[in-house]
Order: sequence, then structure tokens, then C-alpha cells
Amino acid sequence: MPHQPPRQMENNARRRRRRTVPSPPPTPLFLFLFLMQAYCYFPAAIGADDAATPSVPLVSSSLLPSDAVSLLSFKSKADLNGRLLYTLNERFDYCGWQGVKCAQGRVVRLVLQGFGLRGIFAADTLTRLDQLRVLSLKNNSLSGAIPDLAGLPNLKTLFLDHNHFFGTFPPSILFLHRLLILDLSDNNFTGSLPDGLTVLDRLNYLRLDSNRFNGSVPALNQSELGVFNVSNNNLKGPIPVTPTLSKFTISSFSLNPNLCGEVVDKPCGASPFFNSPPATPVSPPRPLLQEAQSQGILPPPTQHRHKKTGVILGFVVGTLVLIAAIVSLFTLIRRRKEEMEPKSTKLTSDTGNHNMEDVMCSPQGGNNEEVKENKMQAPQPPLKSGNLMFSSGEAELYSLEQLMRASAELLGRGTLGTTYKAVMASQLIVSVKRLDAGKTSITGAEAFLQHMEAVGVLRHPNLVPVRAYFQAKQERLIIYDYQPNGSLFNLIHGSRSTRAKPLHWTSCLKIAEDVAQGLAYIHQASKLIHGNLKSSNVLLATDFEACLTDYCIITLADVSPSDDPDSARYKAPEARKSTRRATSASDVYSYGILLLELLSGKHPSQHPFLSPPDMPEWVRAMREDDGEEDTWLGMLVEVASICSLTSPEQRPTMRQVLKMIQDIKEYNGCE
Repeated sequence: MPHQPPRQMENNARRRRRRTVPSPPPTPLFLFLFLMQAYCYFPAAIGADDAATPSVPLVSSSLLPSDAVSLLSFKSKADLNGRLLYTLNERFDYCGWQGVKCAQGRVVRLVLQGFGLRGIFAADTLTRLDQLRVLSLKNNSLSGAIPDLAGLPNLKTLFLDHNHFFGTFPPSILFLHRLLILDLSDNNFTGSLPDGLTVLDRLNYLRLDSNRFNGSVPALNQSELGVFNVSNNNLKGPIPVTPTLSKFTISSFSLNPNLCGEVVDKPCGASPFFNSPPATPVSPPRPLLQEAQSQGILPPPTQHRHKKTGVILGFVVGTLVLIAAIVSLFTLIRRRKEEMEPKSTKLTSDTGNHNMEDVMCSPQGGNNEEVKENKMQAPQPPLKSGNLMFSSGEAELYSLEQLMRASAELLGRGTLGTTYKAVMASQLIVSVKRLDAGKTSITGAEAFLQHMEAVGVLRHPNLVPVRAYFQAKQERLIIYDYQPNGSLFNLIHGSRSTRAKPLHWTSCLKIAEDVAQGLAYIHQASKLIHGNLKSSNVLLATDFEACLTDYCIITLADVSPSDDPDSARYKAPEARKSTRRATSASDVYSYGILLLELLSGKHPSQHPFLSPPDMPEWVRAMREDDGEEDTWLGMLVEVASICSLTSPEQRPTMRQVLKMIQDIKEYNGCE
């Protein structure tokens, strides 16, 4: 080894010493992340096993995004059982945590329902999520008072129900002016309900039931309010008679024995001395009654009962015999009449081997063989007179003669007539509805044309457009766009040989919104109504959007329930005797029945007559529900139940119904 100068030897020794010096301790960032991981998996190790125990102020670090700090702060006080596995990585990816949904890096939706959370909803935690739209903490075991929520100005949906919250009604809720849905039910709130609830003018869903609220019911006047319940509290006094409160049933106010007024049909201020019901006479003791009967003062009740029973039984038997005789007589007459007729005119199948002219020359409801026979027996000229009227703004793409030469294929027979698929020589395909002249004859020719002119201008993505119409020689045709994917009836019920399974919840929500959009448009854009809403009158367009057909046509006829028994269950009580009494409120009723059909997969003829509280359990049973998306299901069933209320005045408008559906859609994060 060559000799080294002393200074060089000293420098080499210094270098060797530097190599053996240990590394510095980890940076504060990595230490912080390590402790945060430990906190999320082992909260008890750092003092989070009791809500009163102050937590380590790790979450206030400026190294974390503010929304992540808020979520972790909430967890430290509300998740004492460690159910939420919130873990951070080097990217701080809190938007992928359980129940969290973000938009542009900010938390807009937090749904932690049914997580078994135990603890408190602490201040300065979730209340700092100023972009939050939806907050649901329902079905947990959270307790304590509700913190100041004024820091959530964008909140639209708030579910805090089925917990153990206590205290008075949170006054900060009155500052949430965008609030649409509020549910504080099944808690331990006390005190009075604030009159300021009326400032929440966008509310369409308000449940405060099953608490211990006292005082009076506020004079709510929100026109959009469709769901309301304050039952099972300690409320008292007269219920204000506002248009909003008057439309709800007694069940919305039940189990408040001191409430009174017109809404609950209970007079206020009744005196117990002057207005009490007469006392029920007390029956005499049994021995005294027997003695009176033995002395002939009172006749033995059994003899009188037996005589009365015999008279009633004889009357019933005689009535049944008479009815059976009448039915037998009518059956015999009908059979003889059928034997005298050459053939039945009942519509059967259609192979599509004839054209529209053959159809129009046949009796309404005839099949191919009947077409040929009737043309020989009673020849009719081709239907070429009259004008094919195109709806306002429509291009005249074909003539009546071209339509008559189109090949015809039977699609189905409905309440008002028969529908065909017509394929023209140009390959243009339309649907042609041939109205039953016997049912629409009550409407004159001029009235028919005026009505179809009004219907023809309706245009909406969820309506099958009326392109043209025709009237001549007792014939009336309506021409629609052809929809290739069949009807909602076929989609729900499938083949009769197989048990159809209810549609997935996202499909139900989409179809429910489409139908509500179409109905709301009809009601708002005109003074018309659909009048014949049912699953077979909802068609699926090219992109499977739901479109209404046969709208505004039923008012041209007067159809009795016997004419279409399959549709009778869709009819509102006030419109069952005559379709000409149908209104926009009866459309809402039909929508409620259709919604239940959509959710349960059962035709309305199979729906049991259930009270609103029993409907959700029945729908879950029909869906064989395993708890998936339980909240959306309950909300949709509630919409269906209020739409199908017996009283038309208590039903919401279709505009309100549409708003409810859209709020449910937003709550579930559907685009």
C-alpha cells in the first residue's frame, strides 16, 4: 500500500465514519400515514373505544384533503365498533371508501345506512362537507344531538331515521333551503315542531313519525310535498286546514290522540259533559234474565233467532235458485244465437299475408279466412275516399293508397280496437290502430278530427308520436311510429310458460321515470289525459326507453269494465263506471298500480288489497329480496302507495310524482 500523507489519512477516516452513521428517523409524513393505518384498523389502540375519549388529533393534519379529514373525524366518534375500514394510501384515495361518492374530488354522497355504527354524530365532522348532496345514516345506533348542519348548503337528501338521536328538532335544518327529502323518524326527538318548516319550500318527502314531538302541527303549505307523516308523537290541537295537509290521510296523523280537526275527522273543543256519547245500557245479570224469560216477560232468544235464521236462509236459497235459472236461460239463448251465426267474429291470429285494404274491407276483428268469405258475401269498395290527415308539422311521406297497399301484420287487440304493423313498398314501417266503430261512435266526425288535431301536436321523447289519422265511412285509423322492442307487459311478464323474474332495480327506476315524464308532459302541455295507462300501452323504443301509446284516445269512447277486464284494476275508483269520468288524478292512480306491477313482477289482477304499510313487505316477498337496495325499493313503494290512494284529492300531481322519482334516482347516484 503506498504511503498516504497524514491529511489524506484523516480525510479517509472521516469518510468511513460517515458511512457507518445510522439513517435519520422516518419523515413525519410516513410516520403519519403509518399511524393513520393503525388507527383505521385498530381504533381501540389509540383511544377511540369511547365517544367521550378524546382522539389523537391526527386527522387535523394539513397533509390530508379536507374531505378526508372530515370523514376520519366522523369515524373516530361514530364508529366505535370499527365497522368502517377507511384506509389511506399514498394517493389519499378516500373517494373509494365505503358509502362515499365523489365528483371532481369532492364528497357529494355519503350513504352509511345499516352499518351498525355506534357513537355520536360529532360537530365539525361531516358538517364540513360543503359539497354534500346526499347523507344517509339510517338504521344504525347513533345517539346524541344532531350538530349544526348549516355548513351543508347543497344538501338535498337527509336520512337520519331509525337511530337513537335525541334533543329538539335541529334548527339548523331550516337553513338547508335545497332540501327535498328529510327523514327523522324512529328516534327520540322531543319539543315542538318549528313553524319555520314552511321555509323549506322544495320539500317533497317529510317523515317525523315515531318520536316524542309535542305541540301543534305547523301549517305546511309546500305544494310539492307528496310524502308526509307525523304519526306516533305527542302532538295536539287542531290540524291546520291547508291544501297541502288536507290531501293526506288520517294515517299520516295517527297515534296522536290529542290532535283534532277536519283533516282527522275529529271535532275540537268537545265538552265531555254535553258531547259525550250516550252510555251503553248494561245487560241485566244472567239469573234475572233467565227469570224474566221463565215468567213469559221476555221470549227465549233462541226461538226468535231460529225463526229469523230460517227466514234468512230460505230467502238466500230462493235468490240463488232464481239467479241460477236466469244464468241458464241467458246461456241457452247465447248458444242458440251462436249456432245461427255462420262464424264467430273473434279476432284470432294473422299471418301477415294480406294488405291493409283486405283488413279494412273485413268486419272489425275478422281474420284472414273471414276476410275472404265476407268479401264474397258483402263486397265493399276499397277504402280510398276521405283524406289521410297528417299531424301538424309532419311531412306527407305516403298517401292513403300506399298505406292501403302495405302488408299488414296483427300486433294485438286492445280496449278500443286492433293494431297492425304496416310495411309499405318503400319499407317504411308504421303501426296502424283501427278503432272500433261501435265504441267510438258516440264521438261525432268533427269532434274526432278536432280531438286528433290536439293530440297530434304532442311531442315528447317518452310518447309514441301520432303521425297521421283518417276518418271515413265509419272507419277511423290512427298511425303511430312502429316500436320494435315490444311492450312493457311482455318485458315484465315474459313468456306465459315461464315464471318471469322482476326487473332489476335500475331498470325499474329508469322505466318509472320515463313513464312519469310522458304523463307529466301530457298533463302540463295540454288539458288532455292518457286515460288508459297500463303495461301493454307502454312500448319500448329503439334504445329501450319507455314510451306511452294510446294516450288521450279513451275519451273518444265510453268503455265499461266488462269490455276490458284486464284493465279494470288499473282504473281509479272514480273512473271505473265510465271512462269519460277519468281525470289527471285517475292517471296518477293508474301510474301507482303500474309502478307496483313493475316492482313486484305481478299483474294488477294478482295484487292483494293491502294497506300502504304492508305494501313494502309484499313487494320484497315477490322480488325474493335479499336486502339489495332496500331503501330505493321502500321509497318507490311509498310513491306507488300515495299515487293509488282512494281519494283523488289526496293523490299528488304527476309533476310531483316525477320530482319524487328524480330525487330517488339522485339519492341512489343514478346518472
